[in-house]
Amino acid sequence: MAAKKLVITVPASSANLGPGFDSIGIAVNRYLTIEAESAADWSFASDSPELENVPSGKDNLIYVVAEELARELGKELPPCRVKMYSDIPLARGLGSSAAAIIAAIELADQLTGAAMSKEEKMRFASLWEGHPDNVGPCLYGGLIVGSHSDEDTNIVHCGVPDIELVLAIPASELMTKKARGILPEQLGYHQAIKGSSISNVLVAALLRENWELVGKMMVRDVFHHPYREKLVPGLEYIMKNVRNYGAYGAALSGAGPTVLCLAPKNKGVDVRDALQRDFQHFHVQTAQVAAFGSRARYVSVPQNITAASS
Repeated sequence: MAAKKLVITVPASSANLGPGFDSIGIAVNRYLTIEAESAADWSFASDSPELENVPSGKDNLIYVVAEELARELGKELPPCRVKMYSDIPLARGLGSSAAAIIAAIELADQLTGAAMSKEEKMRFASLWEGHPDNVGPCLYGGLIVGSHSDEDTNIVHCGVPDIELVLAIPASELMTKKARGILPEQLGYHQAIKGSSISNVLVAALLRENWELVGKMMVRDVFHHPYREKLVPGLEYIMKNVRNYGAYGAALSGAGPTVLCLAPKNKGVDVRDALQRDFQHFHVQTAQVAAFGSRARYVSVPQNITAASS
């Protein structure tokens, strides 16, 4: 006899790409994986350094989101023992919480047998997160453009860009609450029009794969870069000079402090090495666009192993 273990894998994400504030996101090949097995009570455990000090009980974000979704569905959420693995840095602007939210939705969907559509999952995730740009890539993979309001959530999946990613990750964390708190309450009318036109050209350039123009628009953002630059030493210089390092463009990844660079195919290592030489306070690494979003599957576990680990 063999028991079944539910395995859910969710990619990381990088949001905004500069002027695509709260609406554009790209999936990154760093992953959160959870393994859930039936148990008497809920528990969460991990050996991953990135998940150190993450709550082990019902105060874990994955449980909180899954329980709320099950309640909205009017279904029971059976308890599980959950093992978590992750190489997504926490509080670095790479969608670690968004990945946890999507993992929770997939968990609740599987455990309750709800058979939710992607659109239903996206709506719940966006309502929880408040915007679609991080949770969207975690769910769909590739590049997404979306809008979200109290009325509805609309997502356009734009495929998988043929580029490489370079991540410049500082050692220090930057909490989203702090990065949000530094933004202005309002933008002037003419400034808003300018920001909208830049983001519109960014989207058009992304769809036409005009990467030189994409990079040009990324560094012209007026929505958040001018205010958050002071929180990330080196960000302003990298954005102004990123083409000298061989990349198309650079932007703050999500709320930061990671700096995302878009590089030509097969040039990511060169861009990484050049940046690392000049920016020792960053850990610079290459990454790829994750082609697929969240996936859930069941795997067989020999019953004697299940019993021994319970």
